[in-house]
Amino acid sequence: MRIRNVDFRIIDLPLVRPFRTSFGTQVDRRILVAEVKTEEGFTGWSECVAMTEPLYSSEYLFECFDIIKRFFLPALFAKGEFRAEEIQSILAPFLGHPMAKATVETACLDAQLRSEKKSLASLLGAVKSKVECGVSVGIASSIPALVDEVTGYVEEGYRRIKLKIEPGWDIEPVGKVRELFPEIPLQVDANQAYQRSDGKHLAQLDQFNLLLIEQPLDEHDIVGHAKLAEVTKTPICLDESIISLQSAQDAIAMGATTVINIKPGRASGYLESQRIHDYCQSVSIPVWCGGMLETGIGRAANVALAALPGFTLP
Repeated sequence: MRIRNVDFRIIDLPLVRPFRTSFGTQVDRRILVAEVKTEEGFTGWSECVAMTEPLYSSEYLFECFDIIKRFFLPALFAKGEFRAEEIQSILAPFLGHPMAKATVETACLDAQLRSEKKSLASLLGAVKSKVECGVSVGIASSIPALVDEVTGYVEEGYRRIKLKIEPGWDIEPVGKVRELFPEIPLQVDANQAYQRSDGKHLAQLDQFNLLLIEQPLDEHDIVGHAKLAEVTKTPICLDESIISLQSAQDAIAMGATTVINIKPGRASGYLESQRIHDYCQSVSIPVWCGGMLETGIGRAANVALAALPGFTLP
């Protein structure tokens, strides 16, 4: 392909309800949408999953906007003709910024696939036409409020409940939800809120038969996660720590994780996410596709990825 031009839109979408995690509360979602048009007359879309502030990740929305305009697009225009599969190597001299790279690659990949009359699902190797969906439940104002929210989601048919936790909001609320819903698949997500010294405390979650504890420690603390895995029976799942195939391979080799949450926007895009999936499947590590409060643009692509055979969790 050869890019003709790229248009950007910044969209503010209100959330259905405030979404509180260990790093803050969101009431709306500001999203950068990219529209790539090729010289061949095809259009591709993507969205950037970076948050407005560098709280979940060191990347943030306007930083991504800047580096895409200032460095990534000039590099692609200078290249001239290329395929979407080449983008990561073209942008490799620019260190980091996986969310910004994913934004560019996904839009170009969308345009390329439209020109080839091929779906993203078929390219990635999807084997399902529908996937089971879970829901992420933020930190509530009270346990009764949490119960009301979870009950509503269960009644709507969600197949898995994920509870956000932090110090002071963990054992009691998780225990209450498990008491009321003893059979539903249940997991927790700490978003890096705990320390290595919290191992014995987090081990109290073992009694609730959880699918996993997601990202309890800092994203860089792979050794800490390996140590934590030695004192908890509940599987440790890494999220923020997994930014590439190499990071996944290293974490698995060190025993830091036995489940991985693959987020394409955080892992430089869907092609690298496919490689992470393929490796995890080869070593029998279950994976699931996480969300970043995307619009339908990002969710449609996530569903295509989640239809791969190794995605065995909702």
